[in-house]
Amino acid sequence: MSPAAGRAYDAVVIGAGPNGLVAANLLADAGWRVLVLEAQATAGGAVRSDREVHPDFVHDTFSAFYPLALASRAMTGLQLEDHGLVWEHAPAVLGHPFGDGQWALLHRDRARTAAGLEALHPGDSHAWLELCRTWDRIGPSLIDGLTTPFPPVRAGARLLPAIVKAGGLDTVRRLATPVASLGRELFGGEAGGLLLAGNAGHADFPLSSPGSGVFGVLMTMLGQTVGFPVPRGGAQSLTDALVARFTSLGGDLVLDAEVTRVVVRDRRVTGVETRDGERYDARTVVADVAAPHLFGGLVDADDLPPRLVRGMRDFELDPGTVKVDWALSGQVPWTNSPIDVPGTVHIADSVEEMTQTLAQVSSGVVPDKPFLLTGQMTTSDPSRSPAGTESFWAYTHVPQPGATRGDAGGEISGRWDHDDCERFADRMQARIEARAPGFGDLVMARRVLGPHDLEARNANLIGGAVNGGTSQLHQELVFRPVPAMRGRAATGVTGLFLGSASAHPGGGVHGAAGANAARAALWQHRTRAVPRRRTT
Repeated sequence: MSPAAGRAYDAVVIGAGPNGLVAANLLADAGWRVLVLEAQATAGGAVRSDREVHPDFVHDTFSAFYPLALASRAMTGLQLEDHGLVWEHAPAVLGHPFGDGQWALLHRDRARTAAGLEALHPGDSHAWLELCRTWDRIGPSLIDGLTTPFPPVRAGARLLPAIVKAGGLDTVRRLATPVASLGRELFGGEAGGLLLAGNAGHADFPLSSPGSGVFGVLMTMLGQTVGFPVPRGGAQSLTDALVARFTSLGGDLVLDAEVTRVVVRDRRVTGVETRDGERYDARTVVADVAAPHLFGGLVDADDLPPRLVRGMRDFELDPGTVKVDWALSGQVPWTNSPIDVPGTVHIADSVEEMTQTLAQVSSGVVPDKPFLLTGQMTTSDPSRSPAGTESFWAYTHVPQPGATRGDAGGEISGRWDHDDCERFADRMQARIEARAPGFGDLVMARRVLGPHDLEARNANLIGGAVNGGTSQLHQELVFRPVPAMRGRAATGVTGLFLGSASAHPGGGVHGAAGANAARAALWQHRTRAVPRRRTT
């Protein structure tokens, strides 16, 4: 029997991912008795690291760079640095090789970024600095609006006058412009557009869709202002800091405890049950669980509002993912490598190629030239592997298992079994080799995690979907995860709140979905006599 069994809790949090742990911390701050139940043997959800690839190398199992963690008040307000978290930065934030040995480089110093763009195409430095000035005016309010409960009344009240000062309707039009067009509109050369489009490619927007422009600007400007930081020692260090803070407040965490049922009586939560038969009573449940799991099994359909059940029939996952980790005996031999080596490197020959590749994925076709997002982790944090080596990874999006209509390269079946994954990893490695001749000679060990492997390690990553549902506009803001929830954490079942990436504002390690769920729970119970813990 679990040591926590039989105790009375104010709240049970399902899932010890970043959203679940942020929610747990905020509820514990309010004096609530909180229990976190995690199905895996390790806390962290998609924020974990291991030495599985090679004993001398730390690899982040899932996510790796965390700009949103430094931009979101949900995370920064927890002051995790007081609990052992240390951030590291690579010499340059982001690089994108193109053409014949040219590089688009993003630095945290905007003047250096602008100078690099100017050297590639005269006049582009002015366009870059003007974009930065626009972001200075609207960025903070925009981020607050995206990471606070919907509707963002206070952030919206600040954002509207900021947009007016930044150019009004012209600025709105530019943000609504598809990123593939926006790059051509702003810059005379290729490099600026590659930076914007590559960052838009972190989500599942087709680059010809309106939402891609604002997302590309958001991610690029985050890199320009806060960088793409990594936790010293591995992604697990971020999770460990969240856990340390939570347990220091008296919270309980139980691992290897898979919740199989949320118990509801008369449309009110009364607790949860786990696979091993344990029952935990609580008046509140925050679910850091993918929406299809929460509303497709953990809660009986008869206990849910009918509009929510109907809406979930149209819920759309984001694409699958293939991630490859390498232990390298030396640094990546990029052609014409910059002096300031970037931590993140995007690989695509052009914006047009990226546009085609992401369109292939959205139409169910495995791309022959996958767009790669790669991470040089030892470059970013020297503790990740021995001096002179590199802990390296790359990932790319692919069609969901069962939704593959073909392979542009002609050899992937779409089952994403071992053979599919290895063949596709070879395709990814060939793309790197083309930009870094001799890369393959440095490989000491390789791990390939396909869609099924990712889901087996984290049930929220359904079919390798890392965003908790598509980021496209029809399933964002007031529509996330379904219109019946109106972008809020409350589910229509008293005491039950959705606090995962499936909820507003979506994927990314910002903790906002968990924070929104915690605040909604506190608001719902505001009239109850819950003692507030004093903080020093």
